[in-house]
Amino acid sequence: MKSIKNFVAVIALASSFGTFAAQTVTATDTTLSGAEAKIAAQAQQAGASSYQITEAYNGNQVHMTAELTK
Repeated sequence: MKSIKNFVAVIALASSFGTFAAQTVTATDTTLSGAEAKIAAQAQQAGASSYQITEAYNGNQVHMTAELTK
């Protein structure tokens, strides 16, 4: 019973902080600069004041993930 109460408390706190969480966006391109340009365009379209690239990897293409902040 105690674990259920803890779980409910964690969910309640997480949902209350959810409105303050940064938005995550992804982009795929053939070059790092192309993927970053797509991230920058998504940030501008979303009205973000900045973005931070949190992940970038390449195989056949470059995949990049970033968090937008307002």
